[in-house]
Amino acid sequence: MKFAFIIDPLARLIPGHDTSVALMEAAQELGHEVWATQANELSVIGGKTWATLSRVALTPVKVVEGGWEAAEAWYQVEHPTLQPLEAMDAVFMRTDPPVNVPYLYATYLLDGIDPTKTLVVNSPKGLRAANEKMYALQFEGAIPETIVSQNKQVIRQFVEKKGAAVLKPLGGKAGEGILFLEADDRNLNSLVEISTQQGQIPVMVQTYLPEAKDGDKRIILLNGKPIGAINRIPTGNEFRGNMAVGGRVAKTEITDRELQICTQLEPVLQRDGLYFVGIDIIGGYLTEVNVTSPTGIREIDLFDGVRLGKQVIEWVEKEEGRRKKEEGKHDTD
Repeated sequence: MKFAFIIDPLARLIPGHDTSVALMEAAQELGHEVWATQANELSVIGGKTWATLSRVALTPVKVVEGGWEAAEAWYQVEHPTLQPLEAMDAVFMRTDPPVNVPYLYATYLLDGIDPTKTLVVNSPKGLRAANEKMYALQFEGAIPETIVSQNKQVIRQFVEKKGAAVLKPLGGKAGEGILFLEADDRNLNSLVEISTQQGQIPVMVQTYLPEAKDGDKRIILLNGKPIGAINRIPTGNEFRGNMAVGGRVAKTEITDRELQICTQLEPVLQRDGLYFVGIDIIGGYLTEVNVTSPTGIREIDLFDGVRLGKQVIEWVEKEEGRRKKEEGKHDTD
């Protein structure tokens, strides 16, 4: 099979951390072709999506003294060629946020791929539908008490009612711009004004969960089903557990409550074509649904002795086999 990965520049990826690299390695090790491109290399020609694609060969990371170690020259790329993405069996859209105008335009360009011919992970329509903060609001009972507003007075009243809250930009990533708010903080109004750009941009505000000090759990879902989890624990004076801001990772298990949340999400994720997702859970409450480029596979593999990348690629193999079988059946009808 041929796998295309729409990613950030390879030179910027961290092979011992980035899930995209783990997926590419797994595809290569299972005997498939691995191709890479970037969102700004997409075109629509004759109503079909094309991309400037480079064949990639990877030197897989190895476990050394309890961590991943990569070769200095861990990838090689061939000369790029312009190809239709429907020539690929699967396309992974894994460009990092922010979900800005160029990102949204890239999802429109990906609409030019016939989903009956090529599996796109995740579906461009699903990516547009699923703001990583707002998407969680539809799962009643799973999320903490939450408001979304750009109105300073509405936000202040919520914080005063709760005593403490967490403010999140709707387009943020990796913990960027997340603020801890307290009702008696003399800077509260200024913090809200800065975050909302003087009341022009809505933000999410959630009741503060004291369990956050025990960790922010990342659960990886494949076609709506949990396949692994890692706990990210704040360190030092930091209240955020995100790995990007220094959160310590630890082995963890998925609880019954968390399994119930996964079950609640499963049919909705499948409906929206969100096949590879990372959800964040604090104290038994769903806080985010990460669909753009969820990470965590490398850390889970290391702690649990598993190969989640291989599991994902094998699922794609089966899914593509099922689709081609159905297509063949339709052709003979």
